[in-house]
Amino acid sequence: MTRVWEADPSALFERRLGKSAKELNHTGDRDDCPDIWQLDNGDIAVIGRDLTAHYDAHLPEGVTLRADERLVVIPGDMLSAAKADIPDA
Repeated sequence: MTRVWEADPSALFERRLGKSAKELNHTGDRDDCPDIWQLDNGDIAVIGRDLTAHYDAHLPEGVTLRADERLVVIPGDMLSAAKADIPDA
């Protein structure tokens, strides 16, 4: 089965969307996870806590995870901080 969209592993990180974890006080001395980045092909990379195993049995109807997909969770204020960097559709 061919997918309509496929992630391109050759895409590179282009720019952070929103604020860093350090700016939002979600990390200690280092600027580490979580994060949201736009790739040079326009796709979005989200770095967060992998909670796939936890949520797998609790997914809403119509939501599925393929074997090569992971459900990650980031702080809500991190996505809110990225709003200004995300273009309207």
